[in-house]
Amino acid sequence: MYIVSRPKLLSDSQNQALTKEDATVYPPGYLRFLRRFGEGTYRGWLNVQFPDTEVLKPFAEYGLWEHDEGSPITEQQIGECIVIGTTVDGDFLAVHPQTAGLLWLPRHAEHVKAISLQAREQEDEGMYALVLDEIYRQVYGISQEEAVYYEPWTGTRSHLFFRLPQGQDQLSLPDLAGMCGADFPPDLFIETRYACFLFYRQLGG
Repeated sequence: MYIVSRPKLLSDSQNQALTKEDATVYPPGYLRFLRRFGEGTYRGWLNVQFPDTEVLKPFAEYGLWEHDEGSPITEQQIGECIVIGTTVDGDFLAVHPQTAGLLWLPRHAEHVKAISLQAREQEDEGMYALVLDEIYRQVYGISQEEAVYYEPWTGTRSHLFFRLPQGQDQLSLPDLAGMCGADFPPDLFIETRYACFLFYRQLGG
């Protein structure tokens, strides 16, 4: 896994809080992953975050998801869930103290999904990346093909946006991007139909 920028590790108080938690509630490798890499975004898809017991409490009254005999939790239990991740689309990845496995609370679907994971013999921080890949496969029915990378949240990220005015005999943005990539090769390059990412560790991401 490529680490885009230097991780901002958890504070002593956060580490102490995690130590007091019942580790069996969380998926394999999750706590060690947080201690090693801190909070951040995995493969531009899922935000790995510190356990949050508050964010879903109001959702128990919204009636966003349907509940029947096949539901892994009741509507009341939604408010008792602990969120451990969110997607860029607004889905929640959560656990419940009385429910085995992971819970997927989708933003654009009507049913909460239970995610079951195969038991693994050895636990380390790298295992949680494999867990996240398995979650993606179960939720979307496909595997991610792009590079495996993690972008820690450092609190220093900022952007500058520039407008390129139109003009004759002027280089286009793709031309300029190609020149930039040739003169300043990135440490990691990811290009899809929808986006292009150049990562420079020297610049912090």
